[in-house]
Amino acid sequence: MNTINKITIFTGLFMLISLASCEEHKEEKHEESTFLVTNPIKKDTTLIKDYVSQIHSIRHIELRALEKGYLKNISIDEGQHVKKGQQLFQIMPNIYQAELNKAKAESKVAQIELANTQLLADGNVVSPNELAMAQANLEKANAEVSLAQTHLGFTSIKAPFNGIINHLEAREGSLLDEGELLTTLSDNSEMWVYFNVPEAEYLDYITSEAKKNNTNVELLMANNKHFNQKGIVETIEGEFDSETGNIAFRATFPNPDGILRHGETGSILMTIPFKDVVIIPQKATFEILDKTYVFVVDTNHIVHQREITIGAELPHLFIVDKGLSETETILLEGIKMVRDQEEIHTKTVDPITVLSNLELYAE
Repeated sequence: MNTINKITIFTGLFMLISLASCEEHKEEKHEESTFLVTNPIKKDTTLIKDYVSQIHSIRHIELRALEKGYLKNISIDEGQHVKKGQQLFQIMPNIYQAELNKAKAESKVAQIELANTQLLADGNVVSPNELAMAQANLEKANAEVSLAQTHLGFTSIKAPFNGIINHLEAREGSLLDEGELLTTLSDNSEMWVYFNVPEAEYLDYITSEAKKNNTNVELLMANNKHFNQKGIVETIEGEFDSETGNIAFRATFPNPDGILRHGETGSILMTIPFKDVVIIPQKATFEILDKTYVFVVDTNHIVHQREITIGAELPHLFIVDKGLSETETILLEGIKMVRDQEEIHTKTVDPITVLSNLELYAE
């Protein structure tokens, strides 16, 4: 084989390889320019909103000394469960007992004087006015007895309801002033959980069916675990906070195991229903200057940039308020690879499949 023939053969082989390489390059380019598209889906769904909350006992009161004196006895300890009527504190009663005895003696004197005056009045020895005066003196003496009994009763401080004793602020032997704080008492049989709701969400709630049905809520505790009882939203405060624009909701939770205590924190989880809304994957959107957009693809495969309004956010999904309908086609992937008014090759993916495989579709 001469040199010319060898050159011809090598030239032909080179051209064949080049053509194959070009065809392969064109094939790769063609595959890379095919974009996945889908349709929004319209359906009923729910959104779980979480709100920072403060947990309060259904009854939480201060126990204070009603009389001045020495604290003679403390019958309970911190953290102890007590029953209604149980003795908690005893202030030294000596002075108040003496005052009661004195008042009772004066009442007896007044009673004897009334009896004597009655005999004299029956014999027309004294006037009816003197009899009335003796009657009034007896009533006054009896009132003094009642007052002294009340003061004596105040030296014995009892539980007004079943509850848990909190920190003791005084010790035995302390000299107490009237009104001095002794401890606080918490009724934890039920708990009131307060959480703040923005104005827009309050309006959505107050005009929804959920308000009429006593919305059930859950409590996420500080250890990131769910409380084992459901709560009910029972009341909403009367006015908004002018600084935050929020209004306080109150949910009531049964607390049969005593897990919750006054002053704890947590998060209220409220399920908010959405009826017949348009839903799209978050990955199909992009933002420009705090506005949200999607690429809508028309029947001629032309891409159009479209602003949309987001109504709510779900995991991996957006609920669209305005700007898109379920009949339109949107670009699912390759958002950064296309431009407005560009023609592209597309492959349609069923929206149900998209929702079940959201994390498989990357930009």
